Amino acid sequence: MRRLACLALLLAGCAGPRVEDYAAAQPIFDPAQFFLGKTQAWGMFQDRQGRLAKRFSVEMDGRLQDGELVLDERFLYADGSRQRRVWRLRHGSDGLWHCLAGDVAGEARGAAAGNALHWRYQLRLPVDGNEYLVDMDDWMFLIDKRSMLNRASMSKLGLGLGEVTLFFRKPE
Repeated sequence: MRRLACLALLLAGCAGPRVEDYAAAQPIFDPAQFFLGKTQAWGMFQDRQGRLAKRFSVEMDGRLQDGELVLDERFLYADGSRQRRVWRLRHGSDGLWHCLAGDVAGEARGAAAGNALHWRYQLRLPVDGNEYLVDMDDWMFLIDKRSMLNRASMSKLGLGLGEVTLFFRKPE
């Protein structure tokens, strides 16, 4: 019985951070406020061994439409390829952020507390002419009113595939 209790405590410690852990952190992150208007971002994808696999920049334009924040993202990758993703975000009565995008399966859901926002969703990822459904565990941290850091872990069937890291900056 003691071993079972120790195992339960050990597994509970492996659960990772909860968004509530950041409730006292400042400044308060409100995605609708931060992403309204123009935003720029720079990022990279590292594979499961930590090797840099892709670099990119993002130009974003956020606008309010029908009670939602529409966030139009335009990616430019280091190899010259381009991608566009349009998010529709709304803050639900359940306190969660609910988001839709063309390459997201179903709905992305996120909870915010303090300077943090934690999203979970499934992304349709095109690779060499095929499409794979991958799980995204996405954390955003507001640094100041113009800067944010984002780290997202990508996995499939519980196996880590890599991480995306982004730096967001609002123009002055």
